[in-house]
Amino acid sequence: MPAPALVVQTTYAELLERCAAVSFDEAFPEDGGFISKEIKGRTYWYFQTATSTGRVQRYAGPESPELLSRIASHKKARDDERERRALVSTLTRSFGNPIPIPRIGDVLMAIAGAGVFRLDSVLVGTVAYQTYSPMLGLRFSSALLQTADIDIAQFTNVSIAVAERTPPMLQLLQSIDASFRELPHLAGHQFTASYQAAGGPRVDFLTPNVGPDTDTPQNLPVLQTDAQPLRFLDFLIKDPENAVVLHGPGIYVRVPAPERYAIHKLIISQRRPVGVAKQDKDIQQAQFLIEALSERRPRELKLVWEEAFERGPKWRMLLLEGTTHLSGRSRDLLLKTIGRPRDIVPRLDLMLNNPPVRYDFDRDVVAFEGEALGSPVKCAVSREALEDHFGGNDLDRRGRLEAFQKSRSTIERLLRAKYLHWPIEEVEAILLKTMDVETLQQELNEDAPRQST
Repeated sequence: MPAPALVVQTTYAELLERCAAVSFDEAFPEDGGFISKEIKGRTYWYFQTATSTGRVQRYAGPESPELLSRIASHKKARDDERERRALVSTLTRSFGNPIPIPRIGDVLMAIAGAGVFRLDSVLVGTVAYQTYSPMLGLRFSSALLQTADIDIAQFTNVSIAVAERTPPMLQLLQSIDASFRELPHLAGHQFTASYQAAGGPRVDFLTPNVGPDTDTPQNLPVLQTDAQPLRFLDFLIKDPENAVVLHGPGIYVRVPAPERYAIHKLIISQRRPVGVAKQDKDIQQAQFLIEALSERRPRELKLVWEEAFERGPKWRMLLLEGTTHLSGRSRDLLLKTIGRPRDIVPRLDLMLNNPPVRYDFDRDVVAFEGEALGSPVKCAVSREALEDHFGGNDLDRRGRLEAFQKSRSTIERLLRAKYLHWPIEEVEAILLKTMDVETLQQELNEDAPRQST
């Protein structure tokens, strides 16, 4: 029996806090102090130590309540690796949360140890997706977790606040696995945005494409590597969250907020060729997260959707096209969460091709099944609606079915209008109630003159 979501999330939260404290303590030993600087109206913190050649500063991050709390308790943090390994084991072996393949975990641990994520980089892609399982208390399908890649993103302007540098990326990776090599880029041999180990993981560096579309890699001075520019990536890595990859004692990283990951996947799925396996994986990952977030983070999901929707016509087109590929359940949960009617979805209609009807005594309704974009829709008309508007007074089951059949075309027209244009009341279902009929008839009558002109 799966562990309750709250137990998984509580265990993960403890691991996250321990990993954060240890990561911070390892990055900033006690023989130094923290100082702040104002840069372009924002406060950034640095750790300053004295050396024989002068003072050295290491970047800690932009000011936030979390960072200030960590600075305050810095000297109290201690390494509790054994306890962290026990928490990782509980989350993976007992609770069934996903782990990266060992070689990816080892590479990622060294990258994190070199300060890559402390220096405002974000882990993206499927390895980041794996962290949402314990974060949200979910059980993921193993088919959506498979990857041999590590994708790391960073804004090119990070160097404005960060003077610190990691070792050159090839040097860092070869210190983990000597077989790592630079992969040639189509833009020229002088660019390197990807690295590959023999028979092992690939590491790709990405950066948002700002300005005109380009395939020419951009330099990331902080990480001493180039990065492939990608459209829509700025949306994904805005306001990332701290997370733990479940490998060894836990790897402290930064990942996109899960709601941004879900909406981003809907968008980029429509930029891939139809039928490509990655498109299916994008949709399935988005679908899984949307169903969870509609329950666990509805406000955040709504805000991120609205942000993407307001970014312009191209964003809206890709976003709405992406929703057409969701299951009926996922699509309705998303629309209900964001407070939008179904008619914003392209080509969505309620198809009623004379399906068989039955009387449901438990619900006291005439019930039948429709279809919308290939997904079933449970349709029903209440007994009260039949009695009040369609001549079903004082009738038995057979009489109510006959009353329905006599007014079937009108009832189906009202059901379709409510399904498409009204707020969603029930996922994958529509019920015509007696209080709906007059309002729907009035709306349809008002629409008729406009449609005929």
